[in-house]
This record gives sequence, C-alpha cells and structure tokens, in this order.
Amino acid sequence: MKIGITGVSGMIGQGLGALALGSGHEVIGYSRRPSSQMPLVTRSMVSSATQMLPETKLDALVHLAGESLLGLWTAAKRERIWKSRVDLTKKVISELRTWQPTNRPSVLLCASGIGFYGDRGDELLEENSRQGTGFLADLCREWEAAALQARELGVRVVLLRTGVVLGQHGGAFPLMKTAFRFGLGGNLGSGKQWMSWIHEQDQVSLILWAIENASVVGPINLCAPNPVTNADFTQQLAAHLKRPAFLHVPAFALRLATRGLAQEMLLSGQRAFPRIATDLGYQFAHSDLSGAFAALDS
Repeated sequence: MKIGITGVSGMIGQGLGALALGSGHEVIGYSRRPSSQMPLVTRSMVSSATQMLPETKLDALVHLAGESLLGLWTAAKRERIWKSRVDLTKKVISELRTWQPTNRPSVLLCASGIGFYGDRGDELLEENSRQGTGFLADLCREWEAAALQARELGVRVVLLRTGVVLGQHGGAFPLMKTAFRFGLGGNLGSGKQWMSWIHEQDQVSLILWAIENASVVGPINLCAPNPVTNADFTQQLAAHLKRPAFLHVPAFALRLATRGLAQEMLLSGQRAFPRIATDLGYQFAHSDLSGAFAALDS
C-alpha cells in the first residue's frame, strides 16, 4: 500500500513510517521540512501554506500534523492549536476534493484525542460515549467533524482518539523521567484523575492495523486496556526508576502556572477503554504500565 503521512517528522509519524516500511508498504511523507530530515519515508512531498497535499496516488492518508499541546495555554497558543487541527484538517479535505478520484486514498486516519470526553471522573469511556465539555472536547469535536467530511468522497474515516503516548524520544514522558530522576516526581492535584496511556509501539501498530482492517470505521480509542490514576502512575514510575516521589503539586499552583493546560490535561482525567480494538482482536504488546516502563528502558 501507498501510505501518506502528514506530521511525519514527529514522534508518532516517525514510528509509523518505520513500521509501515518494515511491513512492506510505501511511505509518502508530507512535511515542510527538507527531505533529508525524513529518513523513514519512501518519498517526501513538500507541503506549503498554499498546498498542504501535493497530489499523488495514495491508498491511505494518516493526518497527524498539529501544534503541540504542551506549553502555556495563552490565547495565542490556543489559537495555534485550533488552527493547526481544525482549520488544517478542513484544508486537507478541501485539497482531497481536487484530486483525481483514482488518486484519492480509500481511508483517512485523522488524529484526535480522548480529551473529546472531557473530565468524566471514574466513568468508563468507550468510543460510543458522549462528548464532554471544555476546550479540548470542543476542539476534538470540530477536528473530527472536519475529518468526517471525507466520507462525502467515499473515503473510510478513522478518528484516532489518543491517550498519553509513552515514548522514548518525544512527548511528555522524557520530561517526566527527568523530573523523577531529580526527585521532583509526585502526584498532580489529588492524584485521583485517570490517565489513559499507550506505549508508542502499540500506538503506531494500532494505526497501521486500522489502515489494514477495513472494518475499523469512526472513532477508536488509542490507549492500553488498563488505565491508571495519576497517583498509581506516579508510584509505578517512581518504583521503576528507584526514585522517591514525595512531592505533591497543588491544583491551584498548576492552574496558575499553566493558564488552562493544567485543568484540561493534568487535573482532568479520562478512564478510556479501547473497546473497538479489543473487540476486533487487536493484541496489545504492552497492556500493563510496569511492562511498558520496562520496555521503554530496554
């Protein structure tokens, strides 16, 4: 298959590119970066402000591009997050409409997040659970709605509702490890909020599995089947690193320091379960947190 990837230079894009190539697929990477910075592709296509997707024959398109959620959520940051997800996805669909029908991908997989569900306490959240409230929930709703417009072109659409991705070289996990190794680890707020996590290997494997499995349609929770609370995550990571985790970061301090990010991403929680993946037979390589930590250091 010919698989196009936007955001191919990111952690997930690189991992997916490597897995797809190793599985015998061709990978077309869309990026504004020079092709020399995209080694894990068969061919690179240069994106620009006027043309996000230079036309070529594709069997699948994985749309991962977007502004990082990490950082202070200033008004300008929120605008960049929204435009790089909702507006950019609308642009992707608009450009696909101009492609020759024989070149259009048969499936579009668009990044989203379990933030779709909002802060739901201990409620078990599956793909058919209702939308929540808040900036991230609104963002994911509009982001997914933009991607679903591709169905008008006869394209199968898969919405990748991702949890916390545990990877060696990107995302928040390297920052977490550094903090814990310096003895700065601890619960965030009450520690009772749920963390739905996934090892980077399962993240990219699930995406490729969804490409190859035509029965996967609509939202899919990309998270391991065993979510944990923030307190449990803290204890297990501290034990794995053999470091103390006595600190406690009060909720009010996080809210003051991060301008909204803390309430939406650090203090709120989603107890998400990958019902679609498990019912359709996907076998997780890392279903428990301690094993995922061990694999990341192997």
